[in-house]
Amino acid sequence: MEKETQHTITLTNRANLSVTGINDVDAFNEQEIVAVCDIGELIIKGELLHIEELSIETGLLTVSGKISSLSYSEKFTQTSVLKRLFGG
Repeated sequence: MEKETQHTITLTNRANLSVTGINDVDAFNEQEIVAVCDIGELIIKGELLHIEELSIETGLLTVSGKISSLSYSEKFTQTSVLKRLFGG
């Protein structure tokens, strides 16, 4: 089993967000950023969101803007879809 990287979140004044343990960013616009980490997808919602820094090598994501919510969704992979379809 692969070792999960440590995942931390620091939010300052709802305007500056720093997240570690990020593997990728699936989608982003000024209202929503979907970042992928070992424990699922982190969904960042707000207004005028801007990715200041993204380093896949170090796992660091920094975001500025008016952040209104942070939430997680489970990992959604093709394998899990196939298992659901075929009962595997």
